[in-house]
Amino acid sequence: MERELYGREAIFGNDGLAARLTGLTPYGSVRVVYEHPADPPVAVLTGGRGMGKTAVLKQLRHLYREVTPVALVDCEAVLPPADPGPGWTPVTGALPQLAAQLTARVRAARPVQFPRLSLGLVAVASISWTREDETRAQRDLQSLGPLLATVDGRGDAATGWVTKVLTKLAASAFDSVAPMAGMVAEATVETVMEESFSRFQRRSADWYGRYPHAGGNGRVGLRQLAVDFERGGDLRRRAEDHLVLAMAEDLVRAYGGLSRGARRGRPVLLVDNAHVPLGRQLVGPLLRQRAAGTHDRIAVFATSRVRDHEGLAHAVRRRLPEVAHASHWSRGTGVTSGILAVELTPLDPEQVRSAFDRHDPRGRTQAGLARGVHRLTGGRPLAVELLALAAGQSPDAASLVPGALLDAVVEVREDRAPARVADELLARLLPGPAQRLDHLGVLAAAHGEDSARLLAENRLGRAAPDGDVALRMRDALRADGWPAGPGRFVADPLLRALLLHRLRFQDDDHHSHGVWQAVHVTLRGAYAPGGRLPDVPHLLHQKLVLGDAEACVAHLRLRFDEPDVLAWLGSLRFIVSAPYPRAPGSTGPDPRRAVALGRADHAPPQGLEPPAAELHTRLRRLLHGLWLLSDPLALPDEEVIDKMAHELRQLSGRHPTGNSDLWDAAKHWPRDIRAWRPLSMPPGGDDA
Repeated sequence: MERELYGREAIFGNDGLAARLTGLTPYGSVRVVYEHPADPPVAVLTGGRGMGKTAVLKQLRHLYREVTPVALVDCEAVLPPADPGPGWTPVTGALPQLAAQLTARVRAARPVQFPRLSLGLVAVASISWTREDETRAQRDLQSLGPLLATVDGRGDAATGWVTKVLTKLAASAFDSVAPMAGMVAEATVETVMEESFSRFQRRSADWYGRYPHAGGNGRVGLRQLAVDFERGGDLRRRAEDHLVLAMAEDLVRAYGGLSRGARRGRPVLLVDNAHVPLGRQLVGPLLRQRAAGTHDRIAVFATSRVRDHEGLAHAVRRRLPEVAHASHWSRGTGVTSGILAVELTPLDPEQVRSAFDRHDPRGRTQAGLARGVHRLTGGRPLAVELLALAAGQSPDAASLVPGALLDAVVEVREDRAPARVADELLARLLPGPAQRLDHLGVLAAAHGEDSARLLAENRLGRAAPDGDVALRMRDALRADGWPAGPGRFVADPLLRALLLHRLRFQDDDHHSHGVWQAVHVTLRGAYAPGGRLPDVPHLLHQKLVLGDAEACVAHLRLRFDEPDVLAWLGSLRFIVSAPYPRAPGSTGPDPRRAVALGRADHAPPQGLEPPAAELHTRLRRLLHGLWLLSDPLALPDEEVIDKMAHELRQLSGRHPTGNSDLWDAAKHWPRDIRAWRPLSMPPGGDDA
C-alpha cells in the first residue's frame, strides 16, 4: 500500500533529522551542513505497532537510494535458508543482504565494494567444508554470490573457487574428514584473493590483523575469526562483531581517496525492529567503536517497538517535534549514550483530516468522521490510513461512522484480495496465530487481571493446560509494546475496540452472537452478588452490554437521591462505557438516538408513583444519550448532546443536595464531548 506520511516533517524537512545526519536533503538531495560532522548519533525511532516506524525507513530508502548508498534490513525477517550450514547465523544472513543493497550504483560515484566483509564471510562459511562434501561448499559460496560480485563481477566465480579450495586442501596435510575451521578458512581466503581480488584489493586482508591474537597478520586474523566462530558462545559473538565492523570499514574506505565531490553525504543504514537480538548485534559494534573514538561516516536509523528496551537505557530521548531543527544530542559516558531515541508521536486531528482529504477529495464523508477516527485510533498512522482509505472507497460515505469503517472491505494492494478493515488492522497490529487473537478477543472484555483470569478459566481453560493463559497473553502484549493501564486488561482503546469487534462477529451465527454472549454472561455472573468478583457498577456495565438497560436505569433511579452525587455520576459514566452490541453491517440512525431523544415508545415499570416514573423515563433518556455519546465507534450528535445537557439540568433541580454537581455535569460534559474528550470527573476537572 502506497503510504502518504503525515506529521513526519521533523524527519523529512529540508533541515530535518534525516538531512542533518546524512548531509543531504531528502527531496532534491541538496547538500546541508552536518549537525554532528565527526560523531553522529544512531537515531532510533521508537513507537508501538502501527506508528509508522517501518514506513519512515522505507521512505528514507526511497528518497536516498539514487544519491547515496542505502540499505534496509528487517531484523524480524532474516530467516535461515532451507539448508543452512554451520556458518549461517542471523548476523551472517543479514550482512550480505545489507552489502548487496549498499553496492547499488548511485549518481556520480562508483559502486561500493566489500572486500573485507567478503573475506570474513567466506572464512566463516567454510568452517564445515570437507573434501567429501563438495556440494555444501558449492552451496555456501553461491549463497554469497551477490556479495562476492562486489569485488568480482564474474557471475560464475564461486563455482571455480570451490574446486580450487578443495584442491588446496588435498595438497595439504589435511587428511581428516572432520572440519578444521582454521585450515579450511585459510585455504579458502587464499584462493578467493588469488582468483578474484586485484593487487590493491588483496591489501584489504591486512585489516584483519587487528583481530585478537592475530599479531597484525591479516591471514592469521581471518583464520582465528573462523575458529572463534566455530567455537560459538562469546567467541562467536566477537567474530560476528568484527564482521559488522568489516562492513563499516568497507563503507569508510569507499569514501576515502576519491576526488572532491565524488561522493556526497553519508551512506545510510536502516535497521528495522532493532529491539530484537539481531538488531543489537548489528548496531552494537558501531556504537562501541564510536564510543571508543573510532568514527565512521554512516548515518544509522533504526527502530524499536519497545520504548523502554534495555539497549536504550542511556540514550538521549526526544519526542519527534523536538528534533525538527536540532537534535540537542551529546555523547555521554555510556556506550548507548550514542543513541538518539526519537519517540514517534501520533497524528493530530488536522493530519488525520489531511489523510481523509487525500482519499476522499470530493469531501463525501460527514464533517465529524475524521475527528471521530482520530478519537478511535489515537492518531496511530496505520489505522488512520486504513480507515481513511475505507472511507474514500465506500459508496455510502455520507452515512459512515467509525464502527462502519471497521466493517468495510478495502483493496489494500493490487496484488492482494480485498480485506475487511478490522481484520487487516488486527493482522498488522497483532501478528501471530489465529488462536492468539481468539484468546485476546475474549480477554479484551475483561476489566483487569482478575476478571481476565476468570474468563481464561471459564472460556479458555482447555486451551492452556500448561499455564495461566491470561498472564501469558498479558506478557505477550507487554512484550509487543502495548501499554498497560488500570481498569482494562487491554488498555489501548483502538486495540480493545478491534478485539471486541472480532469477538462480536467471529462466530458464523451473527443473530445469536454466541461467543460474545457467553463471555459477557460469564462476567455478569462473576460481578453479581455471590459471584467471584461482586461489584455493582461492573455488574450493571455487563447488563448494559447484554442489552438490559432497564436494570441500569432502575439502579440509577433508586440511588439518585443519595447524597454522594459525584459517586452516582461516576457510576453512570462507568456504566455507559460499555461496548454497544452493534448488528453486523448496520447503517442508518443508531437505535440509541431515538431513545435519548424520547422518540422511542416506552412505558415505565408498573407500580411507580408519577414522580418516580418521570425520573425513570428521564434517566432512561440520559443513559442512552451518554451511551451513544461515549461510544468511540459512533459520532457525537448535537441534538443528543443538547438533550443530555437538558436532562442533567432537570435532574439538578430535583435532587435534594446535588444541585451543583449535576449542574456542572450539564455544563462541562457537553464541552468534553464537543472537544472529543472523555467525560471528566468531577465534571470540569482534570480527569478526562
